[in-house]
Amino acid sequence: MSWVRPLTERIKDVPQKGRVMWIGVRPAHEVAMVETSRIEVIEAKGLVGDRASKTRLGGKRQVTLIQAEHLGVIAKLTSRDEVTPASLRRNLVIEGINLIALKTLKFRIGNEVILEGTGPCEPCSKMDIALGEGGFQAMRGHGGITTRVIAGGFIEVGDVVAAIAE
Repeated sequence: MSWVRPLTERIKDVPQKGRVMWIGVRPAHEVAMVETSRIEVIEAKGLVGDRASKTRLGGKRQVTLIQAEHLGVIAKLTSRDEVTPASLRRNLVIEGINLIALKTLKFRIGNEVILEGTGPCEPCSKMDIALGEGGFQAMRGHGGITTRVIAGGFIEVGDVVAAIAE
């Protein structure tokens, strides 16, 4: 049967395509996120204007992504009506694709930008401050992924997110 393939092959095959729903940067430590509809992405650094791009040349956490579908789950687990992307301190909110499937793969956003997943984006203790008691636990398994920038360019809200077949 054609659908029976080794797990190593299946992990690399991600047919779904996602879409960028929200973009935000944190200009400095302990400063609120700033929302934008378009941003420049610098190879091996991150998003222009984000504090991570100023300090982490070549790091594993240059751009962080969270899945839009998980915002409602996090809200429910913290007894809130909604959770805003800015409160979760991730750079991009993506809908329509399972981000965990991309956590070790290269993928394209829009026409130019290529990111490579470096792992899950684990929550920090600041989630208890941002979301109230239990925020850290609510984010576990729903924190998204961390990435490094392989190719820079511009991304904007609405851009397609797709795995790159290797």
